[in-house]
Amino acid sequence: MASPNLLLTSFSTWKPEQRSNSSDDLLVDIFHRHPNHEHLSVLRQIPVDFTLAPQLVIQAIQSRPLDAVICCGMGEKRSHLCIEDQAVHDGRIRHTSVNVNWLVSGLPSSRVSHDAGRFVCNRLYFEVLDYLQWHKPRVPCIFIHVPVLTEQTRDAIATDFQVILSRMQRLVSYPTTLFEQLPIEQLPA
Repeated sequence: MASPNLLLTSFSTWKPEQRSNSSDDLLVDIFHRHPNHEHLSVLRQIPVDFTLAPQLVIQAIQSRPLDAVICCGMGEKRSHLCIEDQAVHDGRIRHTSVNVNWLVSGLPSSRVSHDAGRFVCNRLYFEVLDYLQWHKPRVPCIFIHVPVLTEQTRDAIATDFQVILSRMQRLVSYPTTLFEQLPIEQLPA
């Protein structure tokens, strides 16, 4: 079976004092550590813009065959990878179809988050989830807030992220019913 095709996205900086965006730093790091990712498409350094960011990601989704989408953004005040279970806009909520508890199970540097914030990350996630719900309901999407990477945290964060990529690939390789019927502890690692 061919490897599933995943789209990964990252943001550019939005403050003049920022040297880089940790979401983009992490993607670069992953590709340096594991250069054979031909099944991954990457849309890097999306502008931090409420309208343009969702437009660019949705265009990327429309332009290629995909099995899953992983959007990443910087969580400056976070200490772990935070997988968002929902996005909110104008009183409407969109939930990911992914079992995020399974996704972070056993990962020491990752957590589930129930608050994607109220900035561009949340809006991007909401718009992408909304688009996929109506146009590609079988394509799962998650949003991951990436903490600022330091010498002390970089390896642990990168290791967890690599496991999350692997689990997302497994998720789209198995029938959805497998993940709906099995308890978290019985799902494939």
